Amino acid sequence: MLEYKIHSKDAAKGYVVLLHGLGGSSAIFYKQMKQYQQHFNVITLHLPGHGNSPSVSNYTGFSFSIVAGEVIKTLDYLKIKHAHFVGISLGSVIIHYILKERPKIVKSATLAGAMTRFNLFSNVLYTLGKLIKSITPHVWIYNLFAYMIMPKSNHKKSRSIFIKEAKKMRREDFIGWFDAINDLKESYLQVQTRAKGIPKLYVSGNQDHLFIDSLKKDIKQDEDAHMRIIENCGHVCNLDGFQQFNKISLEFLKLQEKAVRKIS
Repeated sequence: MLEYKIHSKDAAKGYVVLLHGLGGSSAIFYKQMKQYQQHFNVITLHLPGHGNSPSVSNYTGFSFSIVAGEVIKTLDYLKIKHAHFVGISLGSVIIHYILKERPKIVKSATLAGAMTRFNLFSNVLYTLGKLIKSITPHVWIYNLFAYMIMPKSNHKKSRSIFIKEAKKMRREDFIGWFDAINDLKESYLQVQTRAKGIPKLYVSGNQDHLFIDSLKKDIKQDEDAHMRIIENCGHVCNLDGFQQFNKISLEFLKLQEKAVRKIS
């Protein structure tokens, strides 16, 4: 089971589960916590290999599907049958797998800096990482990726937070996640059919140069998906443009919670 923290437990409020990305932690949502807690019970989780959650090496054939299963197991343990999910970066990939494997647990999904597949440049970058991962300190590889994904000066804060958190990871955990990224191209397949009717909000920064174009194409035919672009923001738009992100995501979350309560 994953390390978790319930930040409030008010029976009158719905639950929001926050999922961080590779090398991150629940700290990546520090700009959202105060406002989210005013309207929801917030649960933060540390994915495998992060915080005090089990190491990636504890799992045979580590994959995104396994991680999704661990998130679901943790919520089952907490007896939470339904929740809204908010994910950033690879956290959005895990939400896609949850949508495929246990759609009934998802009231709505907010996916920030969502990733559905690599473009040509990110494929080259990933291939380079595979070639040097056995001879290079993992923090160097992470730094390289951080600067390639978040290259601009206005991404500095986001980049610094991710690099700082990534230094806490053990090498075997980083490599396990790095290898799993090879299945990124499979992450969005069947989401539309298996999670039909579940509202999804994709929020990306207009400077998210590695993933935004592919994302737009992939969700174009999904009638349950909506996309919002935040100007002058990079991949980690919940930090780069936190004020707009908070407004956009909270409006969506409150609307979906109201809709669910009306039905029930």
